[in-house]
Amino acid sequence: MSDVKTLVTFFSAEGTTAPLAKEFAKKANADLFEIVPVEPYTAADLKYTNPLARCNREQIAGKDVPIQGTIENFDQYDTVYIGFPIWYAQAPRVIHTFCKNYNWEGKKIYAFATSGGSGIGKTAEKLQPSASGAVAIDAKLVHSVDDICNW
Repeated sequence: MSDVKTLVTFFSAEGTTAPLAKEFAKKANADLFEIVPVEPYTAADLKYTNPLARCNREQIAGKDVPIQGTIENFDQYDTVYIGFPIWYAQAPRVIHTFCKNYNWEGKKIYAFATSGGSGIGKTAEKLQPSASGAVAIDAKLVHSVDDICNW
């Protein structure tokens, strides 16, 4: 019997990623943690067509975005799934901040992204510096929980 523990984490700016993450965590019998920024995003903050919108300023500047809460006993997890909407063909800055808060030594990361049209880009490569020590980081665009289950 394996002692491998799995964690599903997610950031859901507009509510698209949350249902997938929750359903997958249930199917995988995994623990669940929602990544919530200290300062919640407003609709104006997420209007990517406005160059001055918060989401654009954070991505372009590479700013850290403080998050609420922490995961107790993070070291017990061998595999971590991280779900988020794709921004600028990569993870939002809140995901980078989340990753910087933990020791990823020896862990596998599966980043799954939802999107209204953007591709996955080099998400895994760009996430690597924020999750240094991870054994592997894989990323893919998903449209349903089956896409995550069939990784």
